[in-house]
Amino acid sequence: MQKGVWSIIFALSLAACGGNAPAEEAADTGSDINAAEAPLVPVMGPQRDILAFGNSLFAGYNVDKEDSYPAKLQNALRANGVNARVSNAGISGDTSAAGLQRFAFTLNAQDYEPDLVIIELGGNDLLRGLSPDQTRANIAAMIEEAQKRGIRVLLMGMRAPPNYGPEYQAEFDALYSDLAREYGTALIPFWLESIYQDPTLFQSDRIHPTEIGIETLVSATVDEVRNALPEEQS
Repeated sequence: MQKGVWSIIFALSLAACGGNAPAEEAADTGSDINAAEAPLVPVMGPQRDILAFGNSLFAGYNVDKEDSYPAKLQNALRANGVNARVSNAGISGDTSAAGLQRFAFTLNAQDYEPDLVIIELGGNDLLRGLSPDQTRANIAAMIEEAQKRGIRVLLMGMRAPPNYGPEYQAEFDALYSDLAREYGTALIPFWLESIYQDPTLFQSDRIHPTEIGIETLVSATVDEVRNALPEEQS
C-alpha cells in the first residue's frame, strides 16, 4: 500500500476522533441529544430510533450539524423509505473508556428506547496507546448494557496503522470482529473504507471528513445500518 495512504490511516487512527477538538463540537448527552435537524422527507411506517454513539467522526467536527454523519444518515434512511430518527451522541475526544462512562447515562436520558445503537469508538484509544484488551473490554461492556435493554448494536470498526507493530495491529484490528461474533452484533469492519484512500475527502487536518466525505461514508454504509435495524413489528 502506498505510503501516502498509510499516512492517512495513521492520522485517522490516532486523531480522527478529535482529541483536541473544541468543547463546542461535543454533543449534548441530555434527552434532546441533537436529533438530526435536517429537512425530513415524508415516509410511511413506524419511527425507527437510532442512537449514533461515538467521537468527533459522529459529532461532526468543523461541519454544520446538518452535515454530520448522523444527520446525513437520517436523511439517507428516510430517502430509502425508513422513518428514521438518528440522534447524535458523538463527543469529540472520547476514548472507549470515556464512552463507557457516559453510555448508560445517555441511554437513560433519552425520551425513547432506541431500536439501534451505533457504537463508533476506538480511534482515541490508539492515540493514547491503550491496550486493545482495554478497548475490547470497554466496548464489550457497552454492548452488554445495550443488549440488557433489548437494544440492537452496530459496531463501526477501525484499523491500526502498521507502524504500531504487527502484534498490536493484529490485536486491535481483530477486536471489532471478535466482539461482533461473540455478542452477535452487526459490524462494519472498517467504516472509513470508502474514503480513506482519497485525501480530497478529508479536511486540511487530513483527519476529519469533509461534507462530501461524510456523504460518501453515508452512501457506503446506509444499507448496512438499515439491515442492522430490527424487523418492524406487524
